[in-house]
Parts: sequence; structure tokens; C-alpha cells
Amino acid sequence: MSITKEEELIGMQKASEAVAVTLKEMRNFAKAGISTKQLDDFGAAVLADFGAKSAPFLTYKFPGYTCISVNNEFCHGIPSVKNILKEGDLINIDVSAELNGFWSDNGGSFVIGKDINQHQKLINASRQILHKAIHNIKGGVKIQDIGLLIETEAKKNGYRVIKNLTGHGVGRSLHEAPSEIANYRDRYNQTRFKKNSVVAIETFISTNSTYAETLADGWTMVGDKGGFMAQHEHTIVVTDGKPIILTEMNEIWN
Repeated sequence: MSITKEEELIGMQKASEAVAVTLKEMRNFAKAGISTKQLDDFGAAVLADFGAKSAPFLTYKFPGYTCISVNNEFCHGIPSVKNILKEGDLINIDVSAELNGFWSDNGGSFVIGKDINQHQKLINASRQILHKAIHNIKGGVKIQDIGLLIETEAKKNGYRVIKNLTGHGVGRSLHEAPSEIANYRDRYNQTRFKKNSVVAIETFISTNSTYAETLADGWTMVGDKGGFMAQHEHTIVVTDGKPIILTEMNEIWN
């Protein structure tokens, strides 16, 4: 969507607060010994306190309120009573929701407890690359140039990017134009970021794989060559200068 009046910005700020606080609270609640279903139920309660509704459930009838992916699961992991979190697990939580007709999206990867499996370097790279990418976005910048920045930074750190997972426009629905904000230079995409537009910027930084494949459950995605992936995501408003980071209170950069 494009922000055309103050009420729209306020609406996006409220929806973004709901998803950002939910992500932050879920990160704090997550610990070894609980199931991803318990974690999802906790997140659902936080969203409900805001009066917000789960976007993946509303849009796609996803079998959960949030997407929770663990270890070799890259994204769209289904919360389950059978999936018990363990010390050192790499976990990704993606929270998106609708509130009063406005939609916002954010996510982040982190380690459960101590980093006994050495995932923190990957997480830090994803987080720092998202920060650099977002702070290079303003009206008129080509989407492919931000993709090139993300892939270049990933390679500098010894990682790859997932080419079939992308950021996207957001605001009046979960996925809007621009439909693909890729993590690499897509030379066929001549689209530029537009001032006042709302977009969800995501990093998909991987150890081994360059494509994500869907498992038999129809949702969970894993790497075509295995390994691990870290994702971080903010919803922002594009401006002529520094973007407005609507979901900054999720504290994924802290």
C-alpha cells in the first residue's frame, strides 16, 4: 500500500506494534523443553490482546497462528506438540497479522539457550545485512540493487541467499506489489521503491542452499542442499531519506 494520509500511517503503526511485540514476547518465552505449539499458543494470546488476527491463518488457512521453523526447517514451519525445543536449536519465528484492516509482517531467527551448535554467526550476518539493506532503501532505488547488496554481503560473510523466498509489499493485505523483493540481483526486475509505500524487507541467509523446497506437509520449507538458514524481517515505510521502520520495537537488532 501507499501511505496517503495520517490515519493510514497510524493504522500501520498499530498493526506493526501488534506483530512486533508478539515476536519480542515469543522470543522471550521460547526455551528448551516447550513445544512449538505451546510457543504458538502464547503468540496467539499476545496477538489477541491487541485485537489482531493471524495473517497466515486468515489468508492461507495455515495450521497455526505464527510460523515457527526449527533447525533445518527454513520457513513456514507448522507449530506442533511433537516438536520440543532443545538447547542450541536454531529457531525462526515469523509473525504477521491484520488489525482494523491493516496488515504487518516481521520475523527473526535466534538460538534457544546457549549457542552450542554455533548458529550465532549466521544469525548475526542475517541481522546485520537486513540493517544495511533497509538503510539503503529510499524512493527511486531499484529493488534489484538492494538484492545485489544483500547477496554481496552474504557472500562476504561466507554465506548464500535463498533465491525463491522474497520480501514483498504489505499493508492492506499480507502480500501486495511489489510482489518480489529478492535477496539477489534480479536483472529482469526494473521496479523501483516508491516513496510512501509499505514493504516487508526480509533476509534469507543460508549456509548451503540457494533454493527452498516444500515438504510433504504442504507448508514447511527446507533447503535444496540442506544446511541452515537465518531470516530477519521488518515492515517499513519508504521515504526520501531514512525509512520508517514500523516493526522496530521487535528488538531483533538489540
